[in-house]
Amino acid sequence: QVQLVESGGGLVQSGGSVRLSCAASGSIGTPNTMGWYRQVPGKHRELVATRTSNGDIDSADSVKGRFTISRDSAKNTAWLQMNSLKPEDTAVYYCAAVSLRVEVCSTISKAEYAYWGQGTRVTVSS
Repeated sequence: QVQLVESGGGLVQSGGSVRLSCAASGSIGTPNTMGWYRQVPGKHRELVATRTSNGDIDSADSVKGRFTISRDSAKNTAWLQMNSLKPEDTAVYYCAAVSLRVEVCSTISKAEYAYWGQGTRVTVSS
């Protein structure tokens, strides 16, 4: 049974930075994709950034240039470095993972992610 455990959320001022971590216990499978989604009340969970074990990255236009996803594929760990945070980045951030053989992770739909973390809240104050 794979469990994803996120950490690193909290309260930060607009323009600040936060680094989220996600560690998987158990074997996700190889190859795999790990990444981050976020959700605010009343809205669907949306893609933030994902990265395959081979290094392909997909990210939302709203975070390009501000957020960076990185991974240690050997340890099934992922990080999300969030810089220049805005109040609209306030959300619960969820780590997700799946073992699929894909060339690009943008082809993986949200529904295909097999594993999800419990979420970590990030609040950006203006």
